[in-house]
Amino acid sequence: MFEFEFSRRTLLKMFGVGAVSGAIGYSRFAKPQPSVYQQDTLDLPKYLGNQSKTVVVVGGGLAGLACAYELSQRGFAVTLLERSPQLGGKIASWPIRVGNDEFMMEHGFHGFFPQYYNLKSIVSELAIQANFVDLERYSVVFRDNAYQPEVFRPSHSAFPWNIIDLAIASPNRFRWGINLTHPAHLQVFRAISGFHQQKSFARLDHLSVTDWVADDFPRGLYDLYFLPFAKSSLNAPDLMSAGELMQFFHFYFFGNPEGLAFNGTRQDMGTSLVQPIAQSIRAKGGQIITGANVSAIACTEGKVCNLSYQTGEAETIPFWVSQNQTIPATEGKEFFGAGDRVFAVTEDKAISLTCTHQGCTVQPQENGEFHCPCHGAIFDAEGRVVKGPAQRDLPKFQVSQRDGDQVQLAAIEPSAPPSQTIQADYYVFATDVPGVQQLFTRMDGANAEVRSQISKLVVADPFAVCRFWFDRTFDWEHSNFTSLSGYKLTDSITLYHRIQDQFIEWNARTGGSVVELHAYCYKEKDFPTQQDLLATFEQELYEIVPSLKEATLLHRELVNQKNFSGYPPGSYADRPETITAIPNLLFAGDWVKMPFPSGLMERAISSGLLAANGILHQEGLQRRSLFTVNPEGLLQI
Repeated sequence: MFEFEFSRRTLLKMFGVGAVSGAIGYSRFAKPQPSVYQQDTLDLPKYLGNQSKTVVVVGGGLAGLACAYELSQRGFAVTLLERSPQLGGKIASWPIRVGNDEFMMEHGFHGFFPQYYNLKSIVSELAIQANFVDLERYSVVFRDNAYQPEVFRPSHSAFPWNIIDLAIASPNRFRWGINLTHPAHLQVFRAISGFHQQKSFARLDHLSVTDWVADDFPRGLYDLYFLPFAKSSLNAPDLMSAGELMQFFHFYFFGNPEGLAFNGTRQDMGTSLVQPIAQSIRAKGGQIITGANVSAIACTEGKVCNLSYQTGEAETIPFWVSQNQTIPATEGKEFFGAGDRVFAVTEDKAISLTCTHQGCTVQPQENGEFHCPCHGAIFDAEGRVVKGPAQRDLPKFQVSQRDGDQVQLAAIEPSAPPSQTIQADYYVFATDVPGVQQLFTRMDGANAEVRSQISKLVVADPFAVCRFWFDRTFDWEHSNFTSLSGYKLTDSITLYHRIQDQFIEWNARTGGSVVELHAYCYKEKDFPTQQDLLATFEQELYEIVPSLKEATLLHRELVNQKNFSGYPPGSYADRPETITAIPNLLFAGDWVKMPFPSGLMERAISSGLLAANGILHQEGLQRRSLFTVNPEGLLQI
């Protein structure tokens, strides 16, 4: 590393931008504006008027909600189908009980960054800005004081000034380890500050982040920024494309003039964001159906012609399933099916292992119970609910026939109404990766190219959240949401009793605290059971906040999912886009290939609005203007 006096002039020289910083058109003091993507210049009509056009959106997460919201505002007759009982997908909320109190539980804390321009535009249109609270700063804290804590705040400057300010503010600036006279380090800096959608992916998509940083990479830069922020993308460095990380870093750092402080929600995510969007859809005549399981999709002449779905507890039509190849048989019990349709089969009976809460596959236990790895529901050996949040027992089936390694199952007490079939002008698949892959197993006559693209999608390593209730509070000098680095499992801590109203009130009444730990992308081989996760979370929490060792643990909730989109090396070229080769089918979700930088919730929202724009464009209507950070870096190779 250089030996130098660390001044603003030195920094400019170090980054090689001293001579060009004035010429690149950025003012040190004037806040840059968002870039506009896909703005129609023609004066096109905005609404359908007297026309009648129908759209079916499958998936009620942020992507599906955004798409249904935009189209319903424009006069389309929208039907939104969501398999789970709750809307929201990865930001869904559901009630739990802690002692005599009821709280809304979520999949974990989500931060709303200031460059989430498209999400913020919907929040503004719904006039729900008051549902969010400014968290003011964002810290990264390192285990065993390996580095001093990094603190990020709002910014009003674009590159290079935002990075210069970061370096000046960083207490670890002398430990970054970057030497721009070193060719390899210069290449790294140009790669992270010169993002270009096509060039960066062409150059780096074949490499994992781990492989990219293996040779002569500035160690401090990796420890301080690359590792914690790569994991916050919900993808582990060994399985994440280096090109995707460059896109992520450009959106959150180098192309972002807003800084890294962000907002949280005053109430749970469902109350603060999901419900207002859903209410707006309904107010415009949109129909929202939860608990809807798509059973068949028919295609003719290269287009989707109709879609069928069922609601209720059991399927009414007998069906065949093959023996499961991964779950070992236990005494008197075999397992059939795959994915999210697995069944535990005895001699003449079967129990569905699809959790009735949000559709996760429950896991058999040695004592005969079934535990949901996602949200903690427990069912007994007969499939009856022992512990929520599930409210319905696991569906039961009769084994009506056997044929080699296949069994035919039929509902013992069919309670589901007959399938409903919908015909629409357009269809939007806005589920997560497992969901869209399941839809294509139920699609007859799908385009082979599109089917191949969907089959290649992958999910990231699992994500876990553990929320703890204690009988006392504690001192905490860092931000109310803090990233943590260096722990075996834990990647962040959230102090809910300082953020959300329901927990602030509980704290004022009881003096207690509500703390949440996240593990963004842990390895299943290291934590094969829920008990392994719980034990490690608790152990690391007491290391992070030693004073809690003396507190009484009142309650804990574990949320564990494996449905986040994966961005592995080599996946960019085949990643499906919003517009598909099937003319009336569009995709939305954070797994689609985006034409501009975005990430996490903003990526989901933007993809939903892109899908809506695709339909608006086909109908000759004005597309919604979408926004992003400066789409390209300034120091391109």
